[in-house]
Amino acid sequence: MSPAIPIPISISPGKAVSASISPSTSASLHDRFRANSTVAVTGGAIRLPKVLHPVENEDLKLLILENISQEAVRAFQSQGFHVDHYTKALSEEELIQKIGSYHAIGIRSKTKITDKVIKAASKVDLVTAEKAGIPVFNSPFSNSRSVAELVISEIVALSRQYFQRGYEMREGIWNKQSKGCWEVRGKTLGIVGYGHIGSQLSVLAEAFGMRVLFHDVVNIMPLGSARQVESLAELLHESDFVSLHVPELSETTNMISTNELAQMKQGSYLINNARGKVVDIPALIEALKIKHLAGAALDVFPQEPSANGAPFDDQVNSWCSALRVLPNVILTPHIGGSTEEAQRMIGEEVSAALCRYLNYGSTVGAVNFPEVDLRAITAEQGRHIRVCHVHNNIPGVLRQVNEVLSPYNVEKQYSDSKGDIAYLMADIADVSPMDINKLREQISKTPANVLTRLLA
Repeated sequence: MSPAIPIPISISPGKAVSASISPSTSASLHDRFRANSTVAVTGGAIRLPKVLHPVENEDLKLLILENISQEAVRAFQSQGFHVDHYTKALSEEELIQKIGSYHAIGIRSKTKITDKVIKAASKVDLVTAEKAGIPVFNSPFSNSRSVAELVISEIVALSRQYFQRGYEMREGIWNKQSKGCWEVRGKTLGIVGYGHIGSQLSVLAEAFGMRVLFHDVVNIMPLGSARQVESLAELLHESDFVSLHVPELSETTNMISTNELAQMKQGSYLINNARGKVVDIPALIEALKIKHLAGAALDVFPQEPSANGAPFDDQVNSWCSALRVLPNVILTPHIGGSTEEAQRMIGEEVSAALCRYLNYGSTVGAVNFPEVDLRAITAEQGRHIRVCHVHNNIPGVLRQVNEVLSPYNVEKQYSDSKGDIAYLMADIADVSPMDINKLREQISKTPANVLTRLLA
């Protein structure tokens, strides 16, 4: 039986997590730079890269869930991978039954890769995945514009109350009014978290004539005329609209609760397209009831239904009924990055990262793993192999591995570490087919070994 190897995980932006299993393995400036490693030009001759394969020579099988873009499916199939594509998430039991035959899995936000799932081949957090030797890839830029555009639309909708007026029209009520309706020009937008999405939102908001403030835990050079403020309290006090763009951490859970809502301007608006647990919803409901806030828009919730068409009621969150009846509150079903463009780009970017890992061992772009890459082995280097060695980050490992490799010519080698895990890639020349399995066995037996793959 072939040795188990990790399932690299692809995830939708924002939600971080996941996987391990049986054997094998956006055209940014960095992508274009890395492309130079796939075609080497020497003395005017183009040296084509060699297509590497796991030495077990088993067909790679990928499991793609939650209706991930067909662009990703086609990208994997073009590499010769077998792809099984499902439009829905799978339960833990279903994953345990299926995952043993797959080398990689692509998921969005609903699928949970648990410890039991990992052990069956492990939604696992990044630390667990890292310790299992499982790189997790996501697409941090692809949905930034989609979320930023959604926030802008929500700002206008809340300020003009047209979401509420449109609902009344569907109920047969004509309610033309201008009281409490405002232009957004000249108003202040406070952005909490000035990352990929927050900075994009900043640019769009200024184009609307808004003044932009932002608060972040690190000092960041602002775009345009945006200004960073030192404290969350200062931002809340000065902003007409507050938009949240922070990850879900212990420090951000209920970061907007009773005290923070009280610090916001009378008649201001709160928008959350980040994570459901960032806002204390019962406290928000109270602030809206007493009209301290004039409105809110929520695209994410602490608990969300598992499938389209499922009820969003008090069985999901105990306060759903109270929230749903409030006026000038926009509730959307986690659609921040759900545009055709965003999903296509996510599919393209994550599938490219996964293919680089499965085919060449590259972990560039992994969110939980040392980022290691080597230039390509060229086609004429027929007896070269690539060693991909994941190991515990302890002293002496490189000495042990290099002792195993000492009979061979190590043409290039690179290693890096992140936390408790380290990753070594090495290209070895003139390795006979008989030596390949011996090499892998010897490296796999080193005390710090987590996972060893050989590509030839």
